[in-house]
Amino acid sequence: MKNQQSFADLEYEMRKKKTKREIFLDRMDGLVPWEECVALAKPFCPEGRRGRPARDPEMMLRMYLLRRWFHLSDTATEDAAYDSFAFRKFLHLSFFDEQTPDATTLGKFRRKLDAADAGKRIEALIDEALKARRLTLRRGSFTDAAAVRLKGKTKGKGNVKKS
Repeated sequence: MKNQQSFADLEYEMRKKKTKREIFLDRMDGLVPWEECVALAKPFCPEGRRGRPARDPEMMLRMYLLRRWFHLSDTATEDAAYDSFAFRKFLHLSFFDEQTPDATTLGKFRRKLDAADAGKRIEALIDEALKARRLTLRRGSFTDAAAVRLKGKTKGKGNVKKS
């Protein structure tokens, strides 16, 4: 069933407009030197001997990059991979075949990668590939919405402003 499209994938492909996020991720998918970057990341991937199952090194690297590029937490990256078609497309993820790596697996991978400065080396490879095409990476944000209690006094009843 590898690479089998679902009805949701077909419907998504029929939309009239691509989002800025999808355009960016499509472009990065073609610009990142994947073989070199995956080779650097592979030693830090879960091996599946104990605990959580082994994960594809490229999938883990792609999750790591999404986390970095969009300033996400491990949990928010996992949620976004389930929630965003653009993220799922960048991850080359088909729910027919596998699930998104969970936040704990991503966190362990990220900590190992960063402790060995492999994350910096991967980012340097990506920066070199971009510079060769006269491009640079400007990181953005992907904000998690949350309802939080306001501190101090508020006008009217409750903390929700009516319009």
